[in-house]
Amino acid sequence: MSWRAFSTLKAELLWRQAWGIRHEAEEAIAHYINDFYNPQRLHSALQWKNSPDHERKAA
Repeated sequence: MSWRAFSTLKAELLWRQAWGIRHEAEEAIAHYINDFYNPQRLHSALQWKNSPDHERKAA
């Protein structure tokens, strides 16, 4: 992940909630990356496509 991705992660996930234990935060981060950030979110580096669309076009 790039520095921009970490900034987005903090703004969209981490700063919006108080975390009780580290394990909860780790699970939320993994879910965010695997279920939202990569497959759904549009990325400027991919000409505003999401990762699966970009990969299908490149194949």
